[in-house]
Amino acid sequence: MRKLSISGDHFLLDGQPLQLLSGALHYFRIVPEYWRDRLLKLKACGMNTIETYIPWNLHEPEEGRFYFEGIANIEAFVQLAGELGLHVILRPSPFICAEWEFGGLPAWLLADDNMQLRCEDKAYLSKLDAYFDELLPRLRPLLSTHGGPVIALQVENEYGSFGSDKAYLNYLKEGMIARGMDVLLFTSDGAEDHMLQGGMIDGVFATVNFGSRAKESFAKLREYQPTGPLMCMEFWNGWFDHWMKPHHTRPEFEVAETLDDMLTLGASVNFYMFHGGTNFGFMNGANLFDKYEPIVTSYDYDTLLDESGKPTAKFYAVRKIIEKYVELPPLELPPFIKSGAYGKVQMTESAPLFTHLDALSHPVRKACPEPMEKLGQSYGFILYSTKITGPRIGMELVLQEVRDRALVFANGTFAGTVERWDPRGIPMEVPAEGLQIDILVENMGRVNYGPQLRDPKGITCGVRLGYQFLHDWTICSLPLTDLNGLSFAPMDGEEHLQPNFYRGSFQVSELMDTFLRLDGWSKGQVFINGFNLGRYWEKGPTKTLYVPAPLLRQGENELILFELHGVMEPVVTFVDKPDFGDFG
Repeated sequence: MRKLSISGDHFLLDGQPLQLLSGALHYFRIVPEYWRDRLLKLKACGMNTIETYIPWNLHEPEEGRFYFEGIANIEAFVQLAGELGLHVILRPSPFICAEWEFGGLPAWLLADDNMQLRCEDKAYLSKLDAYFDELLPRLRPLLSTHGGPVIALQVENEYGSFGSDKAYLNYLKEGMIARGMDVLLFTSDGAEDHMLQGGMIDGVFATVNFGSRAKESFAKLREYQPTGPLMCMEFWNGWFDHWMKPHHTRPEFEVAETLDDMLTLGASVNFYMFHGGTNFGFMNGANLFDKYEPIVTSYDYDTLLDESGKPTAKFYAVRKIIEKYVELPPLELPPFIKSGAYGKVQMTESAPLFTHLDALSHPVRKACPEPMEKLGQSYGFILYSTKITGPRIGMELVLQEVRDRALVFANGTFAGTVERWDPRGIPMEVPAEGLQIDILVENMGRVNYGPQLRDPKGITCGVRLGYQFLHDWTICSLPLTDLNGLSFAPMDGEEHLQPNFYRGSFQVSELMDTFLRLDGWSKGQVFINGFNLGRYWEKGPTKTLYVPAPLLRQGENELILFELHGVMEPVVTFVDKPDFGDFG
């Protein structure tokens, strides 16, 4: 029986001291065909351990429907890491943060207005127990105590940044133990008094998270945990990007210096991230402090491997530091993955959203607008429609609590945009015969961190004309999970200022990674061969979307863009390099 244990200020495995040199790789942000490549590069950098979160919303997308296939096959990912000689640290749900949609919590939890999240609320714990009953038995054979590579499991995640419910944390700990999780359990929190006070659990090993000032951070940990190994569970060596903000970068020499400081102290470290990957589909998170700030599709993170898996200057700087402390074999990287430019693709067909609602949704009637979660929807778009009687002059249409971005149409004509961060009303004149109002709302990502975690989507309060609420709504959920019902027709050459699906095709002879540029397009979603690649937005910073080669096929490939605002020239370009935009 192999078990990671603690003796004095050291980890022991098989009775031998072990310094954990770990990197974070999220299987759910990497296409499965590239898991081996990324893991081999982590090992080549000099690391002996890989760490990953496990997002609840990926594995239970609908209550009671569990998903562990393809990109969600956590068991295959962990087994592969073990075969390559790596230890594994798992950070299972319920909450992961990770700049991931709703911090990994499933959106369907929000259908219950009375449920309290991340605390000892019976309704919440009953849902969590049902999930753990499915997840943890899958993990048990992968534990080191059962011959697998998993040496440690986290209880909750940075809980001291959120709450102080020790009964809840102990409930999670006991629940994990009762389900056979007999490896080292740990917590991770910021190196601040309130965070450690709120997040630590009696009898559970504590680690800290930081990006610099290692000595000060470990000194704070020592105030609360006087003995035991020092470990930085999240060494923030890069950072993530928000829409409408500059691209983040951090110099490699800063990362190398901080790593050197940690290794000099004999500390263990987990790079957050070693390789970021991509927030495919609708799975990016958001922050909400002063204002709502959604996170971009790319999770490049300016780290040791870029979004497409290529080693960066940080990779070599980090390996050089590790070599000071560990004897490493000569650098040997897996076969190079080619990137290519497939050139321009003309979008030749279109399908307007408003004429294809029946193919995408089943409308329901409600007295008031209701958020997505009340209608059993988690991601994508939602359309609210009603008729206003007239005449009315000098009025303003007000969307009360829109989440997150709405396009408003009056009698089919675009009337304006209402954004959560700029919720101004729209002037509205209603003729005597009345006015048809259609409001298309985009979920741009639920909040993944902080006190505003409860973040239902759509119109969450109501719609007013002046001070009068409007009632009798037809609502169409538009998760865009299946576009097969769309009926495309050749484009007529006119510019369409309405939400529209555009389709084009392109030929591929050699499969290569590539990057999709969307110059001239405004905002929308990209689907390639039926796979939801992610969202684009002219506001930036990112100017390209990463397309891994395994999403392509030899011969003809299908590209569909759901464009919200229209485009002058319906052409896209596949290039061989990413463009993350300007950095600050």
